[in-house]
Order: sequence, then C-alpha cells, then structure tokens
Amino acid sequence: MDLRDATTTHVDGVRETARASLAASYGHALPPELIDEAVETWYDAAEVRAELDGDDAVFVVAVEDDAVVGFVQSYLVERREPVGELDWLHVHPDHRGKGVGDDLLRRAEAELIDRGAERIEGRVLAANEAGAEFYEGEGFSEVGERTVEIGGESFPERVYARFPEGDGERVLTEARVADGEQVYVAYDESERASHAPFYATYTDRDREERQGYFCGNCEGTDVAVDTMDRVHCSDCGNKRKASRWDAAYL
Repeated sequence: MDLRDATTTHVDGVRETARASLAASYGHALPPELIDEAVETWYDAAEVRAELDGDDAVFVVAVEDDAVVGFVQSYLVERREPVGELDWLHVHPDHRGKGVGDDLLRRAEAELIDRGAERIEGRVLAANEAGAEFYEGEGFSEVGERTVEIGGESFPERVYARFPEGDGERVLTEARVADGEQVYVAYDESERASHAPFYATYTDRDREERQGYFCGNCEGTDVAVDTMDRVHCSDCGNKRKASRWDAAYL
C-alpha cells in the first residue's frame, strides 16, 4: 500500500471509496438514497477535480494494486490559532483494520503541522462509533458537541482535537453584541467558508443554547442558514457550502 498526493487521475477512485465507506458506516442509520445524494453532492467529479487542481487542500490517497483504498482531505484554517481541519478520512470497508486510516492521518497531520497548524481537529457523528473510537485511539480528546442538519434532520456530532505540542487549552468564548443583544462567539467551533470561517454563537457563555453564526470575515451576525445547511453572510457574501458529515469513516 502506497500513500500518494492525490491527482485528477484519482477522482473515480475517490468517489467509489467514499460511496462504499459511507454505506458501511451509515447503512444502519441512514437510507440508501440519502447516502447516494451525499456522494453526488459532496463528491461531484468536477468539484473533486477542481479541489485537486488547487493547492489549498492536503489531499492524500492510499493506493493498493493501482486502486484507491482510502483518502484524507484536510485544510489549514486560520482561526485564533491555525487549525488543521480533517474534512474527510475514508477507508474502503474491504481495507479497514489494516492501519490505512492511521497512515493517512499521520501523513496529513505532518503536512498540516509543516504549514503551521497548532491543533488538529476532526468531527464525528454520534452514529459513527467506529470513527469516535478511531480518534480516541489516536490520542484525540473530545472538546465539544454540536448538532448538524442533514437532509432536513438533526444529528448530534462530536468534535475531537489533538494538540501536537502538548494538551493545549481550549479557545475561550468571547462576548459580543449583536442586534442589541449579547451573544457568545465560540472560536473553537468554526465552519470553513469562502472568505473566512463562520463561528458558532450562543446566548450563554456555557454554550447551552445555540444562537447562530458570527462571520469571521466582516465580524457580522446577519448570517442565514438554508434547508441544505448552507451558510451565507448577508453583509459581505461569505458563504459555506452544504454541510458535510463527519471526518472519519472507519
């Protein structure tokens, strides 16, 4: 098994691996049509090709006998500190249990740290018990929990993080005033967007009641979310695409 920087020649293999991995991880909890819709939305061939033509992503494939058996897609995101976000970490179900996920994670983490990441972060739906066990086994700690919308339904999601230079400290929640009311911005709960991250906001410092989003680009709170969980800032046009699921399908 070889690890290689992904190229446009791997597009079909990435799509096939994602489909098989999603079905194996969520076939017990989600209908097949929702899984198919997710693959066609998130792994549209043209979109994957565009990602591979750019240089923003750390995109690595695991190849065996010229076939893609796993991949990791991640990014360096500037928050209060640089964070390496693991968007996807898929391993084909026929190749799980062989250390493919471990190797992909280490390769991506090393490059993200070289780019300046001070923390590595992944997210796992509560329904993906194997994904949670994977992160915990790799030394990640659960640092938060949130709810995400998928196909009009709400699902609990866990956030895991690892600090390469020790345990680190959780980013503090900051109080701000929005529309005459005080909200609390959680800088360790962000969503990558076109111009700058969106940060989760709450009505209380303990994060018990979710309020909405704070735009990291213009520092505004006039942020809308549609039924596909797309996020858009009305003030500056900053936007995030439809929500993806968690970053570990193992």
